[in-house]
Amino acid sequence: MRTIVWDFDGTLAERPGQWSGTLASVLKKARPDSTLTAADFRPHMQQVFPWDTPEIACTPVKTPDEWWNCLLPGLERVFRLGAHLSDEDAKRLAAKIRDEYIDLAGWRLYDDTLPALRQLSSDGWSHVILSNHVPELEDIVEALGVTSHFKAVFNSARTGFEKPHPEAFRQISRALGNDTQFVMVGDRMAADIKGAQNVGWPAILVRRHDAEARICCESLSEIPEVLKQSTDS
Repeated sequence: MRTIVWDFDGTLAERPGQWSGTLASVLKKARPDSTLTAADFRPHMQQVFPWDTPEIACTPVKTPDEWWNCLLPGLERVFRLGAHLSDEDAKRLAAKIRDEYIDLAGWRLYDDTLPALRQLSSDGWSHVILSNHVPELEDIVEALGVTSHFKAVFNSARTGFEKPHPEAFRQISRALGNDTQFVMVGDRMAADIKGAQNVGWPAILVRRHDAEARICCESLSEIPEVLKQSTDS
């Protein structure tokens, strides 16, 4: 069996503005006169999320509420530093991030996602998702109308292992069988490409170029031919 392991955010779909944009949006709704943008929050986003420390496994796995509650101190800090809010206001707005981030209207598939999935399926590849993401990832995937394309979704918020932790990849091997041929596709060099290579999987970097990546594709539409060539060789 041949299986492509897809990263999600930044590879198959996006939430424009990402996390920093989410904070700016929450602030704008609370203070319509705000002129702050994602760029004002981005410099302060370090050490907020569990994937900032992927070497630390989260066992036992947190419930969705526990997962989000762990983010609150970091999000409050970003509001204080990026928007110069009081502790009280920062705490109040940080509590609104969850609903804003998972608002399904804020997510979109890339234009090349569905054509690539369909072509690769026709070529005999199956698909799974491996993502460092929020607990509601499966709901987002379903809302975007692509659930049927994937055999499984492996989500760090549900498994406790963030890419590039080797266990994030090995759990897929155990679930699908060690005789499966895996190829990782993602947009992050450290988490996706090096993480996959560290467990012996080939990997394709997409939507950007990096000299350390053996294969780079600007568009997902290039992947079927790249895989065909690698198979033929």
